[in-house]
This record gives sequence, structure tokens and C-alpha cells, in this order.
Amino acid sequence: MSAADTTTAKVPPTRQSPPPIPAAPRPRPRRTTGGAAVPWALLAPCLLILVLVLGYPMVRLVTLSFQKFGQSQLWGFQPAESVGFDNFSKVLGDSEFWDVVVRTIVFAAGSVIFTMVIGMLIALLLQRVSGWVKTLVNIALVASWGMPIIVATTVFKWLFDSDYGVFNAVLSRLPGVDMIGHNWFASGPQGLAVIMLLVVWGAVPFVVITLSAGLTQVPKELEEAARLDGAGAWGVFRYVTLPILKPIIVMLTTLSVIWDMGVFPQVFVMRGGHPEAEFQLLTTWSYDRAFVVNDYAQGSAIALLTVLLLLGVVAVYMRQMLKIGEVE
Repeated sequence: MSAADTTTAKVPPTRQSPPPIPAAPRPRPRRTTGGAAVPWALLAPCLLILVLVLGYPMVRLVTLSFQKFGQSQLWGFQPAESVGFDNFSKVLGDSEFWDVVVRTIVFAAGSVIFTMVIGMLIALLLQRVSGWVKTLVNIALVASWGMPIIVATTVFKWLFDSDYGVFNAVLSRLPGVDMIGHNWFASGPQGLAVIMLLVVWGAVPFVVITLSAGLTQVPKELEEAARLDGAGAWGVFRYVTLPILKPIIVMLTTLSVIWDMGVFPQVFVMRGGHPEAEFQLLTTWSYDRAFVVNDYAQGSAIALLTVLLLLGVVAVYMRQMLKIGEVE
């Protein structure tokens, strides 16, 4: 046997793997012709109600704001005349309009700030009380929230009455304070402060209930970890609770701005149906121009400007919500 035969080893043949089985083709999803129409069919009743309730009044409001429409046109003695932007020019050129706008913005901003701060404090306190106390507070909040606005306004009007008001009597018991006979509505700022208190009192329950529901979604593990890292109560609230509640706070703030910019019955009833110039807000001023002065076109122009102002607030809200969605 040669050396080549002794050193050459026979290699066993390699075992070939079986050919791969071709994957079965995925079935194509069926295209349902009515799939895209189902959401619209479900939304159709809601959209129809919105068109009937809001569509026609909004179209009529826009139409009146570009016309000359007074008592003669209302009773059909004269036809409505198109005046273009004359109504808007008169409103925007009136210094009283800008005073009312500033007063409305200040009133709404103060109401929203106090509502959100008080609502947040009460919601946080409810997390630290026993179950029966929380139940009693929630019952009181729902009861105050469900009270009709006219009833609540009448109660506040009695509380701050100059002759028989409970508030003046309580303040007069403080040493050196004599508020008997004090008229809170003798000046615009004091009277609007009372009306603001009424608005805050009616808006706080909704904010408290909503924030309390949001606080239940805050993970206790994150709060405990923040405390272990040395954060105090303010640090836990600022860096843990507040970021989680931010979408709810943005929603509540936007809704509160819209509601407080549209305050009408509180001012109207509190001033006996005839608000003075110092108490006029955009809603009451539009009502006076339309139904007291009988200039329905100019009242419609003021209302339309108010709607445009509120649309700006809604645009800010949508932008904030989109930013929150991008971060998440």
C-alpha cells in the first residue's frame, strides 16, 4: 500500500437537506364595498342633528351680519339690504367694543384660573381623605353642579344683597370691619368679581370630578420612585402627576375658556335683565344691540366676532393636543 493510500482518508458523503417547502401564498383581504361607508352611516344621525341645530342658525347669523336688518325688516315693512362689511366696520371702530372685549377676556381668564386651581386642589385633597368623606364631597359637588343656573344666580344675589345679605353680615363680625349696607354691584369690578365667584362655583365640580378620575391613572410606582429620589410633595406633583394629567388639563382649560367666554345668564339675571355698561360682556352686549336697540345685524356681527375669537381658542387647543399626541 502506498503512502498516498495510507494518508488519504475517505470522507463520507454529506447529507443533503431537503429542498425548502414553498410558503403558501397569503390570502388577499377581501375588499368590502360598504366598509368605508359604515363609519359615515353611524355618524349620520349626529351630523344631521348638528346641521339642524347649529347649521341653520350659523348660516342665518352670517347672513344677518352682512345686511341691514332692524325692526322694519323684521316686520316685513322693508326688505333686508346687503351692506357688506359696514356692520363689522362700525363694531370694530367702536371703542366700547374693545372695552367689552378686554373685560370679557379678563373675566374669562380669571374664572378659568380660579376654577382650575381650586379644582386641582380639591381633587388632590380627595386622594388623601377616607372613603366616606370622599363620597360626601362628591355628592355635594354633583348637587351643586346639577343646580340650575337661574337658581344658583338667585341664591348668590341674595347672599350678596346690600341689606339682607349673609356675606356682608359674616364679614361685619370681623374686628374693625363694617360691611352692613355695602352694595357689591355699585362698581363694575366688585360686581364682576361676585359673578366670577358664581361662575367658578358652578364650574369647579366638573373639574374636580374629571381630575379625580385622571388622578386614579397616575402610577403609584412612579410617585414612590420620585419620593425615594428625594422629591417632595411639590416635586412629585410637578414631575410625575402634572405631565400625566396634561392632556386632561388642556381639555378642561379649553372647555372652561369657551364656557366662560359665553357667560350670559349669570350676568343677565344678576343685573335684573338690564346689565349696566360696566357689566357688559360680549354675550350680553350682543344681546343688547340685537334685542334692546333692535339692530339685529350689528348684534349678529358682534356674535360672529365672538365665534371667531372662540375658534382661535379651539385652534390653540387642537395644536396642543396634536403636540401631546406626537410626544406620546
